[in-house]
Amino acid sequence: MATLKEIAHEANVSSATVSRVLNEDPNLSVKEETKRRIFEIAEKLEYTTSSTRKLSSNLPVLNNQQLHIFALYNYKQETEINDPYYLAIRHGIETQCEKFNVNLTSSYESSLDIKNQKIDGVLLIGRQNEKQLESIKLLTNNIVYIDHVDHEQDFDCVNVDLTRISREVINFFINQGYNRIGLIGGRDQDDIPDIREEAFTEYGRLKGVVSESDIYRGDFSSSSGYKLAKKMLNHDHPNAFFIASDSIAIGVLRAIHEKGLSIPDDIALISVNDIPTAKFTFPSLSTFRIHSELMGSQGINLLIERRRDQRKIPVYVNIPSSLRLRNTTK
Repeated sequence: MATLKEIAHEANVSSATVSRVLNEDPNLSVKEETKRRIFEIAEKLEYTTSSTRKLSSNLPVLNNQQLHIFALYNYKQETEINDPYYLAIRHGIETQCEKFNVNLTSSYESSLDIKNQKIDGVLLIGRQNEKQLESIKLLTNNIVYIDHVDHEQDFDCVNVDLTRISREVINFFINQGYNRIGLIGGRDQDDIPDIREEAFTEYGRLKGVVSESDIYRGDFSSSSGYKLAKKMLNHDHPNAFFIASDSIAIGVLRAIHEKGLSIPDDIALISVNDIPTAKFTFPSLSTFRIHSELMGSQGINLLIERRRDQRKIPVYVNIPSSLRLRNTTK
């Protein structure tokens, strides 16, 4: 059986603190996060007191019950190769499931193949169609959207404010003196505009700097960015562009280099995601940092918490983003 000293060493606190926490000393002043860490370590090391036994019933996964969560991705798995943003979301989901000993089943292209398995919660990564949603709601009412918000459903949602990002890009370029701004974007589904495209178009027209002729749409791959930029460069074009993702931007950079134009002097670019390679492109990408791995882990946290507490009211978690200015902007 573990000793107080062993627990204290792993929790990076004193043995006295461990003792007082485990014995629920009411006069002890310590952060709740520290208390919880001590209890979790004590349980992991099988240090048994009345307090640890009482807390074990409140841990995310019960010892006698392994939760089963179904993750439904609305895109092809190859998309993760073209855009690390999606790969990071999946990594966050899988890491958190492993941490809490959650059984995870994943499916791509919105394929709802569960084979009569018991499901304790469903993660929806990306927008789903109405027919799919009705089938999912027959399985469970414990549902969380990641990378999408649906205000018409009672689902929890983990998202990033792409509308705010789109508007910030326009304001940034306007403040730098640009009066014509373009978009090279992508769509997960051909008939449904991406929220970046919608927000950029609406706000840009309001500001008088965006027109339909300066909006280029494809998918979220580098090859799509390359093709769209080649097309754009064969016409009269803006000198500032919002690129919907870093992966698209990599293709755009190549096309501009081949044309012999200078970045940012001839064309300035701001993209989204801040993938690991963004700082190593030439020139390095100015981009919005999005913590996509955190989006995945928070989705799991919400599923566990909602089931544990039998919460009915949906919760929206907005993951913050920040602009990292590098060398594709002046």
